[in-house]
Amino acid sequence: MQPSDLIYLDNNATTRVDPAVVEEMLPYLTERYGNPSSGYRFGQQVGKAIEQARERVAGLVGCEPSEIVFTSCGTESTNAAIHSALLMDRDRQHLVTTRVEHSATLKHCETLAKRGHEITWLGVDERGQIDLAELERAVRPDTALVTVMWANNETGVLFPVHEIVEIVRNKGVLFHTDAVQAVGKIPLALRDAKINFLSLSGHKLHGPKGVGVLYVNRRTKFAPYLIGGGQENGKRAGTQNVAGIVALGKGCELAGEFLEHEATTVRGLRDAFENGVLARVEGARVNGDRDHRLPNTSNLAFDGIDSESALMLLDQNDLCCSSGSACTTGSVHASHVLKAMGFSDDRARASLRFSFSRFNTVGEVEKALEILPKVIGKLRGLSAAA
Repeated sequence: MQPSDLIYLDNNATTRVDPAVVEEMLPYLTERYGNPSSGYRFGQQVGKAIEQARERVAGLVGCEPSEIVFTSCGTESTNAAIHSALLMDRDRQHLVTTRVEHSATLKHCETLAKRGHEITWLGVDERGQIDLAELERAVRPDTALVTVMWANNETGVLFPVHEIVEIVRNKGVLFHTDAVQAVGKIPLALRDAKINFLSLSGHKLHGPKGVGVLYVNRRTKFAPYLIGGGQENGKRAGTQNVAGIVALGKGCELAGEFLEHEATTVRGLRDAFENGVLARVEGARVNGDRDHRLPNTSNLAFDGIDSESALMLLDQNDLCCSSGSACTTGSVHASHVLKAMGFSDDRARASLRFSFSRFNTVGEVEKALEILPKVIGKLRGLSAAA
């Protein structure tokens, strides 16, 4: 259990595992330890638990269970989608993505560029939104895949995925979306979309780390990233992480039940915190599109501070937030997302991300609104003295 006085506002980095999820997965770490690929009943019973989890995940994202492939994480899922698209047609080796993607996409595309693949990087405006006309112009006859995240992990900005899909599909090109931050926070209905691939991760929706999903549309050809046994209907070799998969299934079931809570209560906590900060802290500004974003995310810039120093002082006051993606924490560089939005290094390095979940409370928001202004004021005072 976390310390009782800890205020955890970094839920885009990872989430607390729901106690109901822990309860569901524990038997598969103890007495139900069979290999799901075994031919005897002890293993087959475990296999049935995996299929139940597959149904639960499909229920949350609105697709067929057969379209769900269990992986180790969102990064693997994204890498697998890109890998498959490039193998489908050797004459299509061009990729289109954005400059604000998660490192799972960004670093992979940078590596592919070094290997000779051509990448078109789409920019964003100061709200963090892409230009759909620019996207349409970027798609070429030799484009293998367009990969655009559903929701940005740093700002929470939502891209118009359904409009993007229409453009891409009309060009006859495959489309992948990194929906790691979106799943469980906003409703998805993949049956009504024309998405080829979608990535999600268990630890972003109150499940454990080390388990994820790649959605592969049943009409989309797929080349496995991991080759070996015939697990996951031949789409991903390797003995399944049964306990993690069962936990992810339960996490998705609960996320479906809490979608309205995310849209109302969690959004209310975020808004109360954000409005409170803007009212109490002079020179505080919201980064990104305030109208089209996740209900739980607030990225704020504070004039005259350094985010890393702020994080240290906030940590000493038992308040957890971040200066950007958890996958880039410790980097000496300013946020690539905020830089892509046209912000200066100073503003990017003076920004903090606060992200909420259903386990946060009004009391925590009130306490955070006492702590944060004092920390910002102290840092500004030290800066002025220096």
